Amino acid sequence: MTTTGSSDTAKGLRPGAVGLVGSIVVGLSSTAPAYSLAASLGLVVASGGVLLTGVKAPAVLLLAFVPMWMIAVACRELNRLDPDCGTTFTWVTRAFGPVAGWMGGWGIIAADVIVMANLAQVAGSYGFTFVGTITDDPAIAALGHDVLWSTVAGVAWIGVMTVVCHLGVEVSARLQVGLLAVEVLALLVLAGVAEVRVLTGTGAPTSSTPSLDWLWPGGLDLGSVVAPAMLTALFIYWGWDTALSLNEETTDPRRTPGRAAVSSTLLLLVVYVLVATATIAFAGVGTDGIGLGAPGNADDVFAAIAPTLFGPSVLGHAATALLAFAILTSAAACTQTTILPTARTALSMAAHGALPARFARVHDRFRTPTWSTWGMGIASAGCYVLCTIVSDDLLSALIGSVGLLIAFYYALTGFACVWVFRRTLLDSARNLLVRGVLPLVGGASLALTFGYGLAQFARPDWLQDAGGHDVTVLGVGAVAVVGMGSIAVGIVLMIVWRVRSPSFFAGRTVPAGVVEIDGAVGIDDMAERGPR
Repeated sequence: MTTTGSSDTAKGLRPGAVGLVGSIVVGLSSTAPAYSLAASLGLVVASGGVLLTGVKAPAVLLLAFVPMWMIAVACRELNRLDPDCGTTFTWVTRAFGPVAGWMGGWGIIAADVIVMANLAQVAGSYGFTFVGTITDDPAIAALGHDVLWSTVAGVAWIGVMTVVCHLGVEVSARLQVGLLAVEVLALLVLAGVAEVRVLTGTGAPTSSTPSLDWLWPGGLDLGSVVAPAMLTALFIYWGWDTALSLNEETTDPRRTPGRAAVSSTLLLLVVYVLVATATIAFAGVGTDGIGLGAPGNADDVFAAIAPTLFGPSVLGHAATALLAFAILTSAAACTQTTILPTARTALSMAAHGALPARFARVHDRFRTPTWSTWGMGIASAGCYVLCTIVSDDLLSALIGSVGLLIAFYYALTGFACVWVFRRTLLDSARNLLVRGVLPLVGGASLALTFGYGLAQFARPDWLQDAGGHDVTVLGVGAVAVVGMGSIAVGIVLMIVWRVRSPSFFAGRTVPAGVVEIDGAVGIDDMAERGPR
């Protein structure tokens, strides 16, 4: 039983289903703090066994927060103007036209599909690790390292979370509250134990006392160190915009999603800097043992340090199990909240004629996208299986490549904010700052990071496997190939759809421009006027 959304104001979604707290929870859960830090902190610290940022990784996390916060402010302003679940797709289309808008929407979809492969791998592997830990059965825990079984479990996780997303956004939001609580508790336990052991002199041989100097990036090279590390750090923050994708299902859709997005980035900053500092203080940044710079620890720094940090006692065993469960629930929660924005982006694109109309269908009872939700689940499972078949090492290239896509579509969003509000920037100091300066600086910094990072990711020796071998595709760094290959696929699909359905690309289906409406800026509906 489905219906088809017919306009940008009535797509068939359930209005008022999520409040401010629910939106913040979804925004935080979408970043998967435990999983993101476990999978990415080591890549910020070092690359291929060579130190990158070292102990200054917290400084890079601070740097990455700045453009993220600026883009969150830009999204808040654009959402107040036009709360459309297509977010970047819709806003960039209205600012720069259908081609740029379509590619912005594709950036969201491609990033989400790619990251789902990594999420599924983590969820599948940690599922066995957690069960093996609590049952004290090494045989079950060992299945987490078995490619076949972890792949089967990962695909199953994708299926379960796709069903949850299909059942309604209220169910999704309620589930996220519980999952996020476990996640934050585990991270606070890890940070607290690590700091106490370091400060009381009972840390590891590699431990060192935290320093304020760790929060300052001085001495790091911009092009070869800061830019690529920031792309990985962007991945750690990425996901808060899910709160904006639910705007049409949120109470007070013009204000609540934007507040939730900005609040999420601020809360993430506190959690990330605290946990990263504590982890580095305890484990150190060495390239062997439990050091965060060791290539074998890059995929999961928490698993590498947990046995040493918590010890073999019953309490330590319980803490290790809690951390494993937190990363499992983190990946599972993010699997769910990754499906949510992608399905709604595809729904909006279809409602505006940028994708086949079937992707705009909404379930009569659950008021959720049908084709878009299930399409996302199937595409993600397919991407995961394909990457596993080609090479298990290819999964390691996904995080960096997602960073490229994130920088790409977030930068477009920042520039779109400046252009959409260009006629009102000088009306007040506030307008100039939050609609002009912050979005422009955020977009420009992400664009520069994209360029510098791409150059580094293309190096053959940028990513190495645990054996020290370069991970490349045709001699080019796999991270750059996956990232740019994803954008190239989007260009091909856009050309195909433009030939089959030219109305969207002729500018006849999406409003554009801004006008004054009752003293406030609003969208000037130019749908009947044709292209600008």
